[in-house]
Amino acid sequence: IVPWHFLKEKIGIKIIWVDINSEGTLEVDDILKKVTKNTKLISVTHMSNVLGCRVDIKKLCKKVKSRGIIVAVDGSQAAVHGKVDVSELGCDFYAITGHKLYGPSSSGALYVNRKNFDNMKPFMGGGEMIDSVTKDGVSYNLPPNKFEAGTPGIVSVIGLGAAIDYINEIGFDFIEEHEKILTTYMMQRLAELDWVKLLGPRNNRASIFSFVLKNEIHPHDVSAILDRKGIAIRTGAHCAQPLMEFFGITASCRASLALYNTVEEIDKFIESLNSCKKIFNL
Repeated sequence: IVPWHFLKEKIGIKIIWVDINSEGTLEVDDILKKVTKNTKLISVTHMSNVLGCRVDIKKLCKKVKSRGIIVAVDGSQAAVHGKVDVSELGCDFYAITGHKLYGPSSSGALYVNRKNFDNMKPFMGGGEMIDSVTKDGVSYNLPPNKFEAGTPGIVSVIGLGAAIDYINEIGFDFIEEHEKILTTYMMQRLAELDWVKLLGPRNNRASIFSFVLKNEIHPHDVSAILDRKGIAIRTGAHCAQPLMEFFGITASCRASLALYNTVEEIDKFIESLNSCKKIFNL
């Protein structure tokens, strides 16, 4: 969201929003309804970091390909929960975040469809992105060096590579099956708690669970109690304030499950939530 607001301030681009449906899912058909002859780029997340629901990127790219519209995908959340084949998706850009892949902070990667390189200008200057320098001007190196100015974050990128090797060694087939089991069990256990409101769709979601407690109990109070029980969750707007506004709340709790979690930990989580029920007299 923020980079597009930067461009709005800088060069006056027009931002058109596409709302999610009542379940919290972003449908491709709803995106297409907002596309006009003036649409230049569609920026969309592959998977919501708040609701865990996925967007059909392959279908979207196929539908707008003939219109010459660029599709930029935030894949930070999706890349850790399942296989991603950018060639199959057909997108123009796909960004991932290193720390969500169990790699170091400040690491990540941006896939660029090769057809876009010629139309892209460098946004930073420095060593390696230059072919030659004269008093009259500069000529640029070939991509991807053209966009990699100066000394890169060598250490963090090597760490990211090790993290990716670790994930590939475990295998996404195992990761997806393990998280499917955890997600199904978590949904069953949360359904037992009628004083907990789960946000987002009940089906077709990843192992990400955002929720609020009835009586408008503040998420920070919930997290403080869970923390004492050894349960770590995230609370707040999750860098998604427009989504919070859509649901009519200012913040929510979020419990995320991954390849290192167990069914027993879900039971511990539910037990800790029940402690909140007693303390807040829900």
